[in-house]
Amino acid sequence: MATKKIILAEDNSTLSMLLKFRLEKEGYHLLSAVNGQQALELIETEKPDLIITDIMMPFVSGLEVISHVRLKLDSDTPIIVFSSAGQEEMVLKAFSLGANDFMGKPFSPNELMIRVNRLIN
Repeated sequence: MATKKIILAEDNSTLSMLLKFRLEKEGYHLLSAVNGQQALELIETEKPDLIITDIMMPFVSGLEVISHVRLKLDSDTPIIVFSSAGQEEMVLKAFSLGANDFMGKPFSPNELMIRVNRLIN
């Protein structure tokens, strides 16, 4: 079976490394982007099985990433968004744009794995 590809858009390098380690340990192939612009480039070239994005990022936000994937690319690739506490409005907007799941930061990598597996297996 082909390895499932996940794109992670997260500007916090520590969290990014932690998630990369965890997802690769589970057998996924992870491509990291440090901002939304980079994420969009990766999404267009790599056609991932899942996208995980932070809402708040430099240049292009997670909301713009969702919007681009759903409207411009007309793709139903599952998207998990995460965000720091107290951004309920952003979360509601993310869902209205087409996000599939949400996690508040800080979150448990184990919980993320359950959500990832549920969306792409």
